[in-house]
Amino acid sequence: MHIQDELQRTIELQQPITRIVSLCPAVTETLFALGVGHYVVGRTKFCIFPAEAASVPAVGGTKDVNYEAIDALAPQLILCEKEENTKDIVETLAKTYPVYVAQVETIAMALTMIEKLGLLTNSTDAANSLIANINAVQLPTLTGRAAYMMWRKPYMVVGATTYINDVLETIGFTNPFTAHDGRYPAVTIEQLQDAQLDYLLLSSEPFPFAQKHIDELQPHLPNTRIQLIDGEMFWYGAKMKEAAPYLQNYFVK
Repeated sequence: MHIQDELQRTIELQQPITRIVSLCPAVTETLFALGVGHYVVGRTKFCIFPAEAASVPAVGGTKDVNYEAIDALAPQLILCEKEENTKDIVETLAKTYPVYVAQVETIAMALTMIEKLGLLTNSTDAANSLIANINAVQLPTLTGRAAYMMWRKPYMVVGATTYINDVLETIGFTNPFTAHDGRYPAVTIEQLQDAQLDYLLLSSEPFPFAQKHIDELQPHLPNTRIQLIDGEMFWYGAKMKEAAPYLQNYFVK
């Protein structure tokens, strides 16, 4: 089997694929959702969904894998994602194994990833069903200026060409920080004030924002609705099915 990944690399695979190392948490979760979690023989320490993924041996993080641990698992296929994993990891592993690299920057690209995972694992029916279920749920329709903050010291928000930004724009928000350099630009209090935000969403991960951080920011942004939000609901893949009802309840209540 030959398949082209999202970096336009042609990957040659010997079918059937039954031993996979997944180095992206959202990909790992999606494989289990497609009913092929038993093919996953290795994962990162951040691959914590679903709960049964915890029984799979960990091979490091998304940026620092243990190559010897991967070798010991003898994978037939390694799954990476362009943002989650480094170029060096991909190039090093590709010397020995077929490495498929996904790239997810929009909702449409996330659905393509699910479709490709179905092809790679001979689970196209399950992939099509998951895509249909995701397409069947409705995101809320909103307006206003919104920023999604995912780090502190420095404050960092999502910018252009990110999956989270595409979700925000699909909902109807305008993200004033898409014009800034970088996919996750650092911002100052003054820039947050100048953005005239209606919403500032403080994510639960990778930085665990809490009420004390709302209290820290609110005096500087008195006209902005600052709220904590579940960052896991902005994962692509299997989480997309849960995300729409979560966001409906979060914004429309």
